Amino acid sequence: MTPFGEKLRQLRRQRGISLKQMAADLHLSSAYLSALEHGHRGRPSPGLVMQILGYFNVIWDEAEEMKQLARLSHPKITLDTSGLTPTATLLANRLAEQIGVLSDDRLQALLDLLGTD
Repeated sequence: MTPFGEKLRQLRRQRGISLKQMAADLHLSSAYLSALEHGHRGRPSPGLVMQILGYFNVIWDEAEEMKQLARLSHPKITLDTSGLTPTATLLANRLAEQIGVLSDDRLQALLDLLGTD
């Protein structure tokens, strides 16, 4: 599941809206919406993000958070380290190998170390 998918599901459930109902209301297939929630689809388009924000009447800080989550929610990342240092390439490869076994606490520590943009 991507961060955007997790937040989308949280909003939907908080408001008591079924996946099928939301999909119908947004003129999407329920299969697509489910795949988006589970991280089996790429990041949503900016237009779809805006449509979802309007659907849930999300504004201000929460809307900016959702936009940021959408931007950071591509489930299949390609990382090009050509032209970077060997250390950068090593880090990218180690992360690719280990990310699936790192605990949430370790992942959060790495995110904290990297900071926010």
